Amino acid sequence: MKGFIAVLGNPDFPFIRNALFAGLLSSVLFGVLGTIVTVRRIASLAGAISHAVLGGIGMALYLSATRFLPGFPPLAGALLFALLSAGIIGVVSLKAKQREDTVINAIWAIGMSVGVLFMAKTPGVTDPSTYLFGNILLISNRDLLLLAILDVLVLALTWRFYPQIKATSFDEEFARVRGVPTTAVFLVILMVTALAIVLLQTFVGIVMVIAMLTLPAGTAGAGARSLSGMMLWSSLFAGLFSVGGLALGWAFDAPVGAMTVIIAGILFLGAVVVRVLAKR
Repeated sequence: MKGFIAVLGNPDFPFIRNALFAGLLSSVLFGVLGTIVTVRRIASLAGAISHAVLGGIGMALYLSATRFLPGFPPLAGALLFALLSAGIIGVVSLKAKQREDTVINAIWAIGMSVGVLFMAKTPGVTDPSTYLFGNILLISNRDLLLLAILDVLVLALTWRFYPQIKATSFDEEFARVRGVPTTAVFLVILMVTALAIVLLQTFVGIVMVIAMLTLPAGTAGAGARSLSGMMLWSSLFAGLFSVGGLALGWAFDAPVGAMTVIIAGILFLGAVVVRVLAKR
């Protein structure tokens, strides 16, 4: 741990500081959006969006490498597929509830397959593992700025529409009767979650972003007494998991994203065990 702290102050390792800032900024998104996703029980929807993002990344890499759209960034392709997937899932969830699971699984599988296909046809060597599992050490200053902007947007929307979010999360039918625009709230949550997933996949990767959207919130839910309290504790846990994963990943020369999720998983299971024992 002393070595990790020393590296943070070393000007020769700016990427470590960027990784630390990225973890702390991401913890806000993991905490707030993760709480909403967990309470509303739409983790499967977020999972489908996160995996469909690979299709957009693969398409962008292919179009850029073949000079069909020179310089087309993977972030733009990921954003396009994320918003498209969120829109399709949202419409199906609202209009054809009985087919929701089928559509979610289809988008999940098709998005990843399209991404792998495009990457396989992209000239040169393209390793999808970077996008699947992420590498926080590659975080740039631009990524940090985008994360900070999204943090402000999410916090502002949550503060402004907290009563509506709370009402639709716990009793959607009653909220609708009271005049809350439940459909609009649901679609906005999906779209903002899609934006967050696009940025967060650079942190823990596509495969594991869904874990960090649920594990900190699940850990916080064991003791939280309100939605806002759960958001706060979830953000703190996400920050703890991120910093711990970065420190242990550096100490043991291990993938930071995987180490972060392992720490989150262990503490989540520990919280579940403690809660079960306390009830007994």
